Amino acid sequence: MRALTWQGTDKLSVETIPDPEIVNPRDVIVRVTMSSVCGSDLHLLNGYVPTMKPGDILGHEFLGEIVEVGSAVSGLARGDRVITVSIIGCGHCEPCQRQEFSCCDNSNPNPATTEALYGYPCAGIFGYSHAFGGYAGSHATYVRVPFADVNVFKVPEGVRDEQALFVSDAVPTGYYGADIADIEPGDTVAVWGCGGVGQMAMRSAYLLGAERVIGIDRFADRLALAKDKAGAEVLDYTQVDVHEALVELTGGRGPDRCIDCVGLEAHTQGVEQLYDATKQKLFMQTERGAALRQAIRACRKGGTVSVLGVYAGLMDKFPMGAIVNKALSVRSGQQPGQRYVARIFEHIQKGELDPSYLLTHPMSLEESPQGYTMFRDKEQACLRAVFMP
Repeated sequence: MRALTWQGTDKLSVETIPDPEIVNPRDVIVRVTMSSVCGSDLHLLNGYVPTMKPGDILGHEFLGEIVEVGSAVSGLARGDRVITVSIIGCGHCEPCQRQEFSCCDNSNPNPATTEALYGYPCAGIFGYSHAFGGYAGSHATYVRVPFADVNVFKVPEGVRDEQALFVSDAVPTGYYGADIADIEPGDTVAVWGCGGVGQMAMRSAYLLGAERVIGIDRFADRLALAKDKAGAEVLDYTQVDVHEALVELTGGRGPDRCIDCVGLEAHTQGVEQLYDATKQKLFMQTERGAALRQAIRACRKGGTVSVLGVYAGLMDKFPMGAIVNKALSVRSGQQPGQRYVARIFEHIQKGELDPSYLLTHPMSLEESPQGYTMFRDKEQACLRAVFMP
């Protein structure tokens, strides 16, 4: 089969490799029909996530058709049109029983790295380094899916492919971020980052009862989508002081809930950007934390900060004093999408949510290296490049 492989920092190549095979009775093999880039993939491309090896297949957000089913799998059959949640749960461990699938104890066969870094092993993730299981990703003709009875979901009739695709990752990530923010009716929610996940966090905030949503970014096309598609008020942080603008927009109170959809490669202005970028390049910190710092500072007293952006390790100048003295709640996590898939499909079927506008650049798998360059450099208003093997 053909697959997009990581060959080193900023080096991608489409290669011919062996097809995957069933290795466990709970596996299925999926023929990929759509596989999307994701902002978190850029951390791999840019060399910020260790334990990548040349030849690793990227990709974790995908839609496809089942072509082979393991002997222990029930409820799924060859020919089913399916999505697979990007973060893998086993369904049986204590976290999975609590529906905290992204904290699964059993889905990562290489737990030593995350155990050393974070104190406990983390769940497996498709196409996201050997620290998170070394699973082959979805930018390929076929992909093996473990624990299929937990992670694979049939797409309901009436839901289009371009809608269903993003239920694999972007939609449940945004929905989870809004959910753990504990939004109450009438709340004002500020969202840092208007990429795919940020767009879905904004739409989800409204679905969960927010009265106002404010999107923060610097790219005009993404701000326009946040306004026109997600229904948000928007701030360009290169044109305004974000803190002052949020204080003014909320009558001096601050947003009730702040959601960080940016993560470890956050961009900002002036000395803070120079400081963060320099320390990151010198490996004196792993995160550029501008978006998270802004969210913590801007959030109203007694409010909630929800962290969806990917963070890998250590951040300098973390504003712990603001968290304590303003009595903030901080919640975070990788998305346990299995918890939300049925609910999200219902929103789509009712016309309350349509994530298809995230798909801006469909292309073949052979064009995927160029697709990643376009996505990384924000060329041609690329919000999501989607590869079709």
